[in-house]
Amino acid sequence: MSGNTITHDVAAAGERTGTTRGTSVTHHRAARELGLRRSEFDLAVHLGRVRTVGDDAGGGRRVPRDEIDRVRAADGFPEALRAAVRAVGTTEGAALMDVTTARFTRLARLGLLVPVKFYVNRYRAVVWLYLAAELQQFRTDERNTALLKGRTPEGLREQLGEGLDLRPRNWRGRHLGFLLRQADDPWARAAAVASLLDAAEISDVVTDPYERSHLRRFRPARAVHGSPGSPAAQLAEEIVTAGDPDEVDWLRSDLAAAVATARRHRPAPRPATHGVPHPPGPEPLPRETAEPVPPEGENAAPRAARQPGRLSGLFGRLRRRES
Repeated sequence: MSGNTITHDVAAAGERTGTTRGTSVTHHRAARELGLRRSEFDLAVHLGRVRTVGDDAGGGRRVPRDEIDRVRAADGFPEALRAAVRAVGTTEGAALMDVTTARFTRLARLGLLVPVKFYVNRYRAVVWLYLAAELQQFRTDERNTALLKGRTPEGLREQLGEGLDLRPRNWRGRHLGFLLRQADDPWARAAAVASLLDAAEISDVVTDPYERSHLRRFRPARAVHGSPGSPAAQLAEEIVTAGDPDEVDWLRSDLAAAVATARRHRPAPRPATHGVPHPPGPEPLPRETAEPVPPEGENAAPRAARQPGRLSGLFGRLRRRES
């Protein structure tokens, strides 16, 4: 990930056009027509192997029928497509690379193997998944022979001993690329970057409350891991939120640039007001009505009883005038 992350794939995003219900299908229908399980299809979309477009009617993203025809006409379909989206865990991945699971885990923690998915199992452990095709490519590259068979270099062993684990960060970088490919609006691209930062960082970078509110409209939905507030959900939240200081700095820089671009393209909407606009939220009571007024009714105290000081002075002045 780098400071210019937000700028890549903008041209590709511009080539995508809207679609109508008559010329596109849902993800479920597209997966069935392509002979993929839904998880495989979602990964194909994630990797950019199946193009999707926004729904003109305001629903979720859909798959154009001509895209289904293109994928089906590709050489080796459907076996080649299934092989491209095959994801494996640590045990199967180690077997594919002919290494122990311990060595496989070390390579992944060092950032040499990049996960494509993760989930939290019933034991509250994070399970990382990798593309089988990428693991096989890593194994066949002669430059990696020493890493697969030899002793791990001392410098790398020291980093591992200090707790280095680049799997979450590498997954976030990969996931951001997916979100940017799906974003077809400058505010959506800014929201994609913001989705990897915590709320405090976003507020620090985007100081305008109306722009923050607009960003929330485009915030991509996060995958559900357990019930809200559960340990599994909290663990997943830690993974999807950047924590490394340098990564946070890069994302902050990307977010600032993305919001500036979106602002030039289309400023965030603001309510029409005749005076100084208030930030989103409950309107403050005017100073003279700051004290709540109880409802009218048979048990409501008369207004005079709530202001005895003012009325007693008024009656006194009237008596003096009459006398």
